[in-house]
Amino acid sequence: MQGRWDRVWFAATAGLAFAGVLISVLVAGASRAAHLVDYFPGSTARALNTFAYFTIQSNLLVGASTLLLALRPERRGRWFAVLRLAALVAITVTGIVYHAALRGLIDLKSWAIVSDQIVHTIVPVGAVAGWLLFGPRGLIDRRTVLLSLGFPVLWVAFTLIRGALYPWYPYPFIDVSKLGYGVVAVNCVWVAALMAALAAAALAVDRRLSRTAREG
Repeated sequence: MQGRWDRVWFAATAGLAFAGVLISVLVAGASRAAHLVDYFPGSTARALNTFAYFTIQSNLLVGASTLLLALRPERRGRWFAVLRLAALVAITVTGIVYHAALRGLIDLKSWAIVSDQIVHTIVPVGAVAGWLLFGPRGLIDRRTVLLSLGFPVLWVAFTLIRGALYPWYPYPFIDVSKLGYGVVAVNCVWVAALMAALAAAALAVDRRLSRTAREG
């Protein structure tokens, strides 16, 4: 039974993640919002800029990892384990940070509301629930935890370098032009601590669930 339902869950999660990203890209391209048009006058530039958001990259990681699991739920290997954990942690942070600090900062309408709900709420809940329900178990160890944290480090580096060259930042907490590098560094440390704690928690939960499955 699980062999059927885990594939369905993973496929649905992947489909929602990719759909949310696609809608977000289309909405950004068509947007006339000042915070985008002022920096990206062309619709293509606005659409492509969507991929700079941590939310969008997190959804793409979830989409890729769950699509691979839908095709082969028993998939193993170090780099898949890193992808799976990086996606899980990143999408969890996406949901937490958005609902705790970012929700309501921008007035959304029509399809923007749809994409917002998919990428910030539905996919995070679906990804975490799918991992808890279906695993796969036994993929996480300390090395996987460390390697999975490479994704947020690379995202921060990319965002700060890009911002230094072109003064646009995807989120208020990392906006150097308004906060300065000192405050941004502190904010990044807090987010990094949250991600490290979530990755460590995932390791502990995975070990517990693996042990329970063996004993059962």
